[in-house]
Amino acid sequence: MRILVTRSLEDAERTARKLAALGHAACLAPVTRIVPTGDPAPDAPYDALIVTSAHAEDALAVLDRRKPVFAVGERTADAVRARGYADVTVAEGDAVSLSRLIRGQLRTGLTLLHVTARHHKDEPAASLSAAGFTVLQWEAYEAKAVETLPEAAIEALRTGQIGAALHYSRRSADLVVRLAEEAGLASNLRDFPHLCLSADVAAPLIVAGAVTLVAGDPSEDALLGLLDSLR
Repeated sequence: MRILVTRSLEDAERTARKLAALGHAACLAPVTRIVPTGDPAPDAPYDALIVTSAHAEDALAVLDRRKPVFAVGERTADAVRARGYADVTVAEGDAVSLSRLIRGQLRTGLTLLHVTARHHKDEPAASLSAAGFTVLQWEAYEAKAVETLPEAAIEALRTGQIGAALHYSRRSADLVVRLAEEAGLASNLRDFPHLCLSADVAAPLIVAGAVTLVAGDPSEDALLGLLDSLR
């Protein structure tokens, strides 16, 4: 089966290798590209770091490696360790478990520096702030939207070559819908199921009339596991 993958290129290439191992072919159509924002890191003191994406790896190079780090999942933790951080505690792959982990291990009143993207969700900062932590947010990188879908993806959509699509974030799902509409392919998105990391990710696709399936937990393994139901 040919699977549409709309993540940023580096992530999409990694997913393509996993799909190949499962006997599927990837149609890469990145709708974002990861770029640094150029915003300086906060100069206020902090007690620990929060990292919610491996895309923060380059930004971590300018921070204090002696600080403890709370990473959202194993891949993010690997990127953190690659930058020389030794004290890394790993959550279960989502913001809810990350917030719960931090609240369980740190005393309230501490200051946390969240290295995050320009477009980011309220969590885990909202629940940590409500619990009495001070959360500084450094928007160090950005998933910048592309202007058009790649020609190969447009052709694959137009000619019915796509058997399913994978979606990892609400923003990228929003962009897929918008770019497909601009290419005159809005109806083509309804020709195949869209596999989504969460109900939030699925929301814009549902509005567009597409069939969606939601992973049982917010991990790529669970997302790829949905492909078994399409055989």
